[in-house]
Amino acid sequence: MALSPAGKKKLAAQIFLVLLDIAVLAFAARVNIFQEFYFMADIFPFALSITTLAILVIMFLLELGISNSFTAKPPFEIGMLYVLSLFWLAFNAFSTSRWHNVPLPCATIPSEYSELRLWCKDLQALKSLVWILFVTLFFTASFILRYVIVQHNKGNRMIWRTPISQFNPRVISEFITEDTSFEWVTPGEVDSRRPGDWATFEKI
Repeated sequence: MALSPAGKKKLAAQIFLVLLDIAVLAFAARVNIFQEFYFMADIFPFALSITTLAILVIMFLLELGISNSFTAKPPFEIGMLYVLSLFWLAFNAFSTSRWHNVPLPCATIPSEYSELRLWCKDLQALKSLVWILFVTLFFTASFILRYVIVQHNKGNRMIWRTPISQFNPRVISEFITEDTSFEWVTPGEVDSRRPGDWATFEKI
């Protein structure tokens, strides 16, 4: 399937989101293994990263495998990304409030506690990555929404029903301006096929 220019940019954003989510999952798994999956503040990013990864991969595969998939259309994509970003915002706020007691400079932990120091570093990385993932999800959804609104205002209202990976406004513009022509039919030239019309356009 040939991707449109906007579709290529969206594909790059999707790949970045998947890779970022995998990084969050990896650090969340390390933190939870150390704590034996005990604290909810650690479990939330682990569980949500698995859910997010599954949703993103399914959306990606359906878009590439099924033509005109409903999961690839802007209303579904924008809504799903905003919902995911809201979940990440809520859970990040909860987890961060529980992590504030962890010392930021992990070097302050004595060297004989190497495993604890490694856990501290993993947790600090996780704290940063979960917020980066939230911001990336939110801005990806916002950029898609902005692109759709711009195209809608230009008259390309089919953008709401077309996957962005298949939407090319240049091709549509060329079709309208070059492949379709009209002639003006005056009232005296209207035949019996359109009785009562004062004027109409007739496609050649």
